[in-house]
Amino acid sequence: MADMDNKDQAELDPADLEDVEDVEEEETGEDVNSKARQLTVQMMQNPQILAALQERLDGLVGSPSGYMESLPKVVKRRVNALKNLQVKCAHIEAKFYEEVHELERKYAALYQPLFDKRSDIVKAAYEPTEEECEWKADEEEELTEEMKEKAKVEEEKKDEEKEDPKGIPEFWLTVFKNVDLLSDMLQEHDEPILKHLQDIKVKFSDPGQPMSFSLEFYFEPNEFFTNTLLTKTYKMRSEPDENDPFSFDGPEIMGCTGCTIDWTKGKNITLKTIKKKQKHKGRGTVRTVTKTVPNDSFFNFFTPPDVPESGDLDEDSEAVLAADFEIGHFIRERIVLRAVLYFTGEAIEDDDDDYDEEGEEADDEEGEEEGEEENDPDYDPKKDANPPAECKQQ
Repeated sequence: MADMDNKDQAELDPADLEDVEDVEEEETGEDVNSKARQLTVQMMQNPQILAALQERLDGLVGSPSGYMESLPKVVKRRVNALKNLQVKCAHIEAKFYEEVHELERKYAALYQPLFDKRSDIVKAAYEPTEEECEWKADEEEELTEEMKEKAKVEEEKKDEEKEDPKGIPEFWLTVFKNVDLLSDMLQEHDEPILKHLQDIKVKFSDPGQPMSFSLEFYFEPNEFFTNTLLTKTYKMRSEPDENDPFSFDGPEIMGCTGCTIDWTKGKNITLKTIKKKQKHKGRGTVRTVTKTVPNDSFFNFFTPPDVPESGDLDEDSEAVLAADFEIGHFIRERIVLRAVLYFTGEAIEDDDDDYDEEGEEADDEEGEEEGEEENDPDYDPKKDANPPAECKQQ
């Protein structure tokens, strides 16, 4: 029997043996690919590996590819000519933003009468007419005449039970509390003061003066400080940096200055008093020392860190100034222009809708990736040993 087997093997066509070897190699290749795919999945779910990859990728951003070095000298000369054109484009762009600033100043004057009337209504200096108070509701919010009459009666009953409020109480405080960027700055001890805030205005630099804008906070007389106006001025620059002209991306805030708050004695909420016990090294006696230290408060907004002429700042100061610039820009661009919508929450809903759309896009992308895996003939869910982190049971 063994002889017959040997004979059969001897009679096998060499081509058949090659086919067998090829099949075995293919099967071995599939196993290798499967293991490699499984290993890749495991690696991509390891936070340390992902962090290392991200750090490596970040290091590659902006690094030369070597392509420019490989170009002929005559082509490099032409590329240099294009760079010189790009610098001229940057200077034209800077002029464009200067004219935009002029337009902002022009239209700020057109907005101001409306903002002044808004302020008068908020602080009860002006009572709007019935016509001015008419507001056409959205279709889904429209009520029948019977429901309107019932609602009117209920409102009148509530008004009789309560004292007649003046203007719109706590208007700006409510705006601040409704906006995450601003509410994060608020402390409980800030709120009684911000109830006295009557208006916020934006003032642009005069023609021919360096580009800047000021935020003006108007307060009614109160027990906390004697100021009726607190200001914050942001200095801007709209010109390319001579050493790095290609980094120009519109006006940048170069620094800001606040103002001195004349606090009533004992009412300065930006400072707090703490008591610390100190032990004498030699005698061992203990004494209590009182110290005044900075306290978290929205009103620290009016005392930003000084920017030295060299522009060099430590990390903490840079972080504070970056956040300060973001807040100042947001108040100027959004809060002052759309205050009533932040008071009602409608502007916040619009912002949330924007974020939801981005989230839906992300979900769609994830769905596409899952679909690609399902359509992949080589994908085997059983071999996907590590499920996504969010699916693991705690």
